[in-house]
Amino acid sequence: MNSILRRGALLAILLSTLLTAVITQAVPVTFRVRMSQQIVLGNFAPPADFVDLAGTFNGWGTSPLTPLADADGDSIYEIVLDGFTPSEIIEFKFRYNGQWDGTEEFPGYGSNRLYAVQETDNLIDVWYNDIAPGGGTGELHWWNDAVFYEIFVRSFSDSDGDGIGDLPGLTQKLDYLNDGDPATDDDLGITGIWLMPINDSPSYHGYDTVDYRSINPDYGTTADFQAFLDAAHARGIKVIIDYVMNHCSNQHPWFTAASQNIPAYRDYFRWSADDPGQTGPWGQDVWHWHSSGWYYGLFWGGMPDLNYDHPAVKAEMFDTATYWLDTIGVDGFRLDAVLYVLEDGNQLQNTASTLLFWQDYNTHVKSVKPDMVSVGEAWTSTNTVLQYVTQDRLDLCFEFDLSYATIGAVNTSDADYLGSKADQVYELYPRLQFGTFLTNHDQDRALNVLDHDQGKAKVAAGIYLTLPGVPFVYYGEEIGMVGSGAHEFIRSPMQWTGGANSGFTTGTPWQPINTNYPQFNVEVEDQDPGSLLTWYKRLIGVRNQASALRRGTHETLASSASSILAFVRQDSLQTLLCLANTSPHTLSGITVSGDATSLMVGDHMLINLLEIADTLNVTVSPTFEISGLDLDGYQTAVYQFVRTTNLGADDDDMPQSSLLLEPAFPNPFNPSTTIRYSLPARSHVRIGIYDVAGHEVAVIRDGVESEGAQEVRWNGVDRRGHALSAGVYFVRLVAGGEERVTEVVLMK
Repeated sequence: MNSILRRGALLAILLSTLLTAVITQAVPVTFRVRMSQQIVLGNFAPPADFVDLAGTFNGWGTSPLTPLADADGDSIYEIVLDGFTPSEIIEFKFRYNGQWDGTEEFPGYGSNRLYAVQETDNLIDVWYNDIAPGGGTGELHWWNDAVFYEIFVRSFSDSDGDGIGDLPGLTQKLDYLNDGDPATDDDLGITGIWLMPINDSPSYHGYDTVDYRSINPDYGTTADFQAFLDAAHARGIKVIIDYVMNHCSNQHPWFTAASQNIPAYRDYFRWSADDPGQTGPWGQDVWHWHSSGWYYGLFWGGMPDLNYDHPAVKAEMFDTATYWLDTIGVDGFRLDAVLYVLEDGNQLQNTASTLLFWQDYNTHVKSVKPDMVSVGEAWTSTNTVLQYVTQDRLDLCFEFDLSYATIGAVNTSDADYLGSKADQVYELYPRLQFGTFLTNHDQDRALNVLDHDQGKAKVAAGIYLTLPGVPFVYYGEEIGMVGSGAHEFIRSPMQWTGGANSGFTTGTPWQPINTNYPQFNVEVEDQDPGSLLTWYKRLIGVRNQASALRRGTHETLASSASSILAFVRQDSLQTLLCLANTSPHTLSGITVSGDATSLMVGDHMLINLLEIADTLNVTVSPTFEISGLDLDGYQTAVYQFVRTTNLGADDDDMPQSSLLLEPAFPNPFNPSTTIRYSLPARSHVRIGIYDVAGHEVAVIRDGVESEGAQEVRWNGVDRRGHALSAGVYFVRLVAGGEERVTEVVLMK
């Protein structure tokens, strides 16, 4: 019997050893990097150049090198390496030609790629530097075409007279934001809404929720939210909501149970028998006393941090994300305090485990709704923020450093640093994947930090709504609302009219209305063509129409005046010269200069999309300079280069039998212009008119025509016979398998 027991024990030990070996067996990882966009950009030239891998597992690329191979010539390079252990965290970068010479991924700020090795199916598939193809033809995302509007529901519009804004009130005001008709220009024109917290909460602000799947009863019901969401979607407005994943309220049932030592919930939070004595990033105490122990809460005792080391917490919060995306139908989340999700000893922010958490989060939410957007609040420097929008973590983060540079440029009348900062941000982030803004709900309002100067407010808006990125407008910014100091004063009720309580409520407002409301309100500014509101409508309208402002490349130009910010936005449809005078003084004889990638040598006509009557004839010199520009104080201009020659054909080399399209005459025009063309042979002719967003708005010729000279007049109406607004339009002629395009400018 004893020998049998011994044999059984030995067998158990052997099985345990084998099982352990199976569990810890080394696994392979496939590394794949896509290089086609780097080739297009001229940064990488196979076969002369090669791409290799440097990481913690190969001595950071010391000899021998670890080159990847492009076996089928599709510009996708790959290598499979063995010897990794499941749950192992590796760090690495791809680089050119085995060198650390600035051409490696993410030079200058030290960010490495991180990956947690899985038991199976380890595939890392990325674009070099996370730069995938972009441009004006739709390869980016819906949010790159959006202008978002941040709303505090409590302060927006009260429908029932209790002094608190609510969801029905917000729904009633949607036509102010976007009436759903692109032909009108009397709405603000935003196409995205970010709602600050709408969950039930003991506080006025809602960042300490007691139920993540609820609607704050002050705001209405789930049915009210669904009605709002449906109405917004019907107008083409996407809606994202604040999802506060880092912490909850100390009145949340989870914390109540945890503080009572109920085992199922105790580990939902971090506890300590004694005070660890840690302080947070701004010197605050982060451990808070309770009779059942000390608990961790980064912001204050009323907001205990959730413990994502506990699997049940992660599962609960991921399931809640599914609820809002799938069951309710929101379009994404604004994520609060993304730097602080997981701590590592005394490191309370920006830990490797936090970065890995956001990868897991992204994998989950994209599996539920692939086109949802995640916008992170990483309130830190650009170099740190970058880590949160790479490696499949978050789609966007707010660019705080760029906002500071914008405010600084306007307040000092010096745009030099802003120009270099805009270039840095554009070049470092994945293409256009960052949020731009002036100030938000945690900062003194824009008009306050701009010295209550509406001229400054206008040029600051002109800058961030024409720069690359996804813009976010804080509610009331567009009418010059003020607020500083305590957060309540920054989040005061929206100013709709000059009447009682500014039209916000028929009751007593939860927070006093700003005293400037008789002059600064929607009703008054709607009637004033020179108001801040009118300016915002114009800026957003131009951005919505100009694809290059939403999806185009960016290059800052040198300027002869330090107060002038000059840059070019360009895509396949248009080239725009954007100018902003950050000083109050009119400046004349300004010279700006770029290079061959942004400016074409020769004579051009420019038309200011923000003021159609403002046209210029300029010459781009052989050294890529434009001279003789004038700007009023605090003026913003968006000049489109208007082509007045036949596109798609070189007049010197073109065979006489080729299709010809002459410049329209007159151009600019009002009320009509003549378009002349010549056909080399009898053929089917189609002439369409396109707006600057690339939408076909009219067809003025569609049929078979004879060989020789032809002409057609266009009177500036769309396909329904409705008059089009002033602006730049493209005339596209297709005949005999050939295509020609020219531009016309409709004046009003």
